[in-house]
Parts: sequence; C-alpha cells; structure tokens
Amino acid sequence: MSQIPFKIPCVILSGGKSQRMGEDKSLLPFSSSNSLIEYQYNRLKPYFSDTFISSKTNKFLFLNDTSKIILDENKEIYSPILALETVLKRFNKVFIITVDTPFVKIETINELIKNSTNYDVVVARDRDKIHNLCGVFSKECLAIINNMIKNDIHKINYLIKNSKYKIIDFEKEDEFLNINEKKEYEKALNIIK
Repeated sequence: MSQIPFKIPCVILSGGKSQRMGEDKSLLPFSSSNSLIEYQYNRLKPYFSDTFISSKTNKFLFLNDTSKIILDENKEIYSPILALETVLKRFNKVFIITVDTPFVKIETINELIKNSTNYDVVVARDRDKIHNLCGVFSKECLAIINNMIKNDIHKINYLIKNSKYKIIDFEKEDEFLNINEKKEYEKALNIIK
C-alpha cells in the first residue's frame, strides 16, 4: 500500500436530512461508538494527513476540536454539491466519503487515491452502481460546481460527467452498503458484529 497516512485530507459528508431513516443517521449508535459519525471519523483518521466532517451544524459531541468541522456555507439547501463547493474552496484535492458507508476498505481508498493523479474526479463503482460520493475530488471542479449552483443543478453525476473523471471498479460485496433506512442500519449492525 502507498504511504500512510495519505497525503490528502479526508472529508466525511454528514450534513444530509436522513429523510428515509426518519432521524439523523449520523447520530445513531454504531459498533462500540456512540454514533455512526464517531465510528467513521475514528476509523479513517489514522490513514489521512487530516480528517474533517462536513455538516450544516456542529452536532458532534465526541469531537473537541471544532476546526475539524467544515460547516456548509448554505444552511437552507441540502445538497452534496453545496458541501463540495465549501470543501473545495479549502482544499486542492480531497478524499470524499459519506458518513453512511462505514465498510469502504482502506485498500479501496488507496486504489482511488493512487489513480487520481491525472483526473479531477475519481470515484468507485461496484456491480450495482457508481458511488458518486466515494472518491477523490480536486479544486479543478469548482468552476463546474459554481456553474451548476448558478443553474440549480445538484446532481453529483452531472459534475462527474462534466469533469475529467475516472471510475474504478470494485467487486467487494457489502463494502459500499449505504445506510439510508432502518433495514440497512440493522444489516450494518449485523455485519459489524
């Protein structure tokens, strides 16, 4: 594996509405952690030069260092594009992952970072779909993002298709399990046992 910690920062997106869950999924207990976000943050922190959480508000009781929280500039609209805009104003290149994908392996992250040298966006794909918010994003995307926001376009796939991008295929079952609903949360709890 390449040098650990990775030379780019990691940002965990944790500012969604959690509508399908019916409550803030980032704050649900997970494994031996008090919350899913605490689990994801502590799991990834040793592997990166720096690790941050992107959110609408500071709701993270476990995190004493508030400099690790990147608050969205736009508080009213829930959109990962707006979160990416805020993040990419701060970093030249960053690994992005969502709070609700706690099983993405470090080897997978390494593969994505390793392949990001000549691309503005590098994301993962498994047998089912492209995981638009599991990958490396560079500041070169900002012009496209600004144009998207001006035109009220909030689809990450639009950003990817209009960038210099690469998609990396992975075959690992359940690695990209996305915890959106109660049944997925129960499945994730069973896996983590």
